[in-house]
Amino acid sequence: MKRNILTFAFILLTTAILAQTTGTIRGFLYDKKTGEPILFGTVALKGTKFGTNSDATGLFVLSKVPPGTYTLVGSNLGFDTLVQTINLKAGEIKTLRLEIAPKGVEMGGVSINADAEKKSERVNISVETITSRQISKIASVGGEPDIAQYLQILPGVVFTGDQGGQLYIRGGAPIQNKVLLDGMVIYNPFHSIGLFSVFETDIIRTADVLSAGFNAQYGGRVSAVMDVNTRDGNQKFHKQKISVSPFASKLIMEGPLGKSTDSKLAPTYLVSGKTSYLDKTSPILYSYADTNGLGLPFSFNDIYGKISFNSRGGSKLNLFGFNFDDRVQYPNATNIGWKNRGAGANFILVPEGSPTIIRGNAAFSDYLISQNEADGLPRSSKISSFNSGLNFSYFLGKDELNYGFDILNMQTDFRFTNQANRTIYDTKYSTELSGFAKYRIVKPKLVIEPGVRLQYYASIRETSVEPRIGMKWNISKKVRFKAASGLYSQNLFSASSDKDVVNLFYGFLSSPSFEDIPKNFNGSPVTSKLQKAAHLVAGIEWDPHPNLEINSEAFIKRFGQIININRNKIFESGGNTPDLFTKDFIVENGDAYGWDFRAKYEKKQLYLWFVYSLTYVNRYDGIRKYAPVFDRRHNINLVATYMFGKGKLWEASARFNYGSGFPFTQTQSFYEKTPLDDKGIGTNFLGSNGSLGILYAEFNAGRLPDYHRMDLSVKKSMPVFKDADFDVTFSVSNAYNRANIFYFDRVNYRRVNQLPVLPSLAMSLTF
Repeated sequence: MKRNILTFAFILLTTAILAQTTGTIRGFLYDKKTGEPILFGTVALKGTKFGTNSDATGLFVLSKVPPGTYTLVGSNLGFDTLVQTINLKAGEIKTLRLEIAPKGVEMGGVSINADAEKKSERVNISVETITSRQISKIASVGGEPDIAQYLQILPGVVFTGDQGGQLYIRGGAPIQNKVLLDGMVIYNPFHSIGLFSVFETDIIRTADVLSAGFNAQYGGRVSAVMDVNTRDGNQKFHKQKISVSPFASKLIMEGPLGKSTDSKLAPTYLVSGKTSYLDKTSPILYSYADTNGLGLPFSFNDIYGKISFNSRGGSKLNLFGFNFDDRVQYPNATNIGWKNRGAGANFILVPEGSPTIIRGNAAFSDYLISQNEADGLPRSSKISSFNSGLNFSYFLGKDELNYGFDILNMQTDFRFTNQANRTIYDTKYSTELSGFAKYRIVKPKLVIEPGVRLQYYASIRETSVEPRIGMKWNISKKVRFKAASGLYSQNLFSASSDKDVVNLFYGFLSSPSFEDIPKNFNGSPVTSKLQKAAHLVAGIEWDPHPNLEINSEAFIKRFGQIININRNKIFESGGNTPDLFTKDFIVENGDAYGWDFRAKYEKKQLYLWFVYSLTYVNRYDGIRKYAPVFDRRHNINLVATYMFGKGKLWEASARFNYGSGFPFTQTQSFYEKTPLDDKGIGTNFLGSNGSLGILYAEFNAGRLPDYHRMDLSVKKSMPVFKDADFDVTFSVSNAYNRANIFYFDRVNYRRVNQLPVLPSLAMSLTF
């Protein structure tokens, strides 16, 4: 113990000495035309080993730089190269604001491969970083590219369909995926028509999808994370975009609130609004898409607003708010609606004289979903939450120490009546406190990132210690091996079951008591109310050509304990009655494992993308081992985009998706089901009228037909005048009208399919 203390003291002393004898150059890269941060640009000191990439906020840090005079070079694809002379003193922390103009005349003399630098110094395993530019490359359904459509082409992602579709990421259910918007927890990011999300594509800066093995900065979920960050409004001038299509229309407005000076930057605003009217246009344009001839029953409204305050030193404050709603109205069947609203703030603080970068956030959100059916029974779920956190980053050369803490308070109010006419009422208050630390060590051939997260669930008085680690071995400049592992936990769980084929009603519950869950599972006592998982993932990156990158990963997720709502409950309580029929919730476990392969080619006007995923998912509920409804064995995605014509103003895109069939439970036979009246066994069986009973085969032993679909789009951009463009997009969803199954009505022996071919013409004006 004494030796460890002395070693730690020596490291601190060495760091302090280095800080006094060397200096730090840090700052932000910005687009000179719009004032927006430049993502993943390169900053280097010419003729030295010091170089780095800017992050998603434009931040770059060069630390442990010896004092002296340097030529700093800033560059990024599509921008001119910036060259600036820097004088650095010992112990000095120099903060810069670098503005780079979009490419005009090519400047020679410096060539830096920014992407290669980022790949060799980041573990970057099971992470896909998405930008609005990438989203726009896929064939846009309804003329509107959307992240919901882009997520479907990622490795390991399974999508269950156009109507009420959910995304399952590497064997995890939607409730096991954490979704963040500017640091706020979002509980339902997708609309009931699975073509659209609540995130407006044109205002997305980055969206990181971490599908397995994510490190300690994220917690509270056992499968995956999607972290979406919006951009700021334009700092230089006011800008608007209007678009219309048969599916939806939107309006985006942005610009400065005042005039910037040499010492002060004006605040900026950004507002986006989107509304759908497919339920109004489909009876006219797509009447064939609904067998009732009443059109497609989906509609939604989204609005998001943001005000940003920026300093020339890099510190900033964002205030934002949103209101999303969604409605589904099936005639004579069911009405479902949800609303999500919230507001929050996040900031970056760049203290003068300190090498630490501080980030923080605080936000409140409120989500309510309700379902109304002819039986009039209550089905609703509400979740209100407040989350906040602080994150500190400290740079030591290429190494980085990152630590912080998070607080989450939430209230869940759930009411649901099952098919046995048993109602589950559940209202809970939950608090989660967490702290984390991780350290990235960068060596010429090796990157190691150990971390640990401590989660305390106050409402159930449980603590979860979760070690995480990631590593990368740079075998050569073109080949890199990587791996990651970690432990994960969560308290929130869903009202939907992994056994449900289609469920538009997606409620939330938390903090179960031991009275509500089985006392034993698989022969052992249930001692924890948490859901838990362990991840292990390993892969190889290979760049066989400057324009081609290949990524291959194998993974396993072991879900040690999963808590689901008990759909088998038929009694409120009862002495010797098995827990299976009396408890509100059941305990399960299971595994998800598989292999993903991704290849991406990008050169000038051509973009190609290929993904193949092989996945196995199983669950065990204490009685049977079964395949959940999203256990799709094979998944293939192809994307091709080509720009052509004078000025490359034409863009053609195609997307093809193939997926093997989902599991389903087959019908073995039908029988007459005679109900018992108040006479019990004395019921007149001969004189009473029975109902149709169904005898099911083994649970999910069958497989539905394979799914495949092609989407096509062609876009023409027409410059109207300076800084104004008019775009026209013709798109076709499900171009060859594949009849992909949605569900099968067993009683009426009727198959209901996903959406048929849907052509669309969309127009947008940016000025």
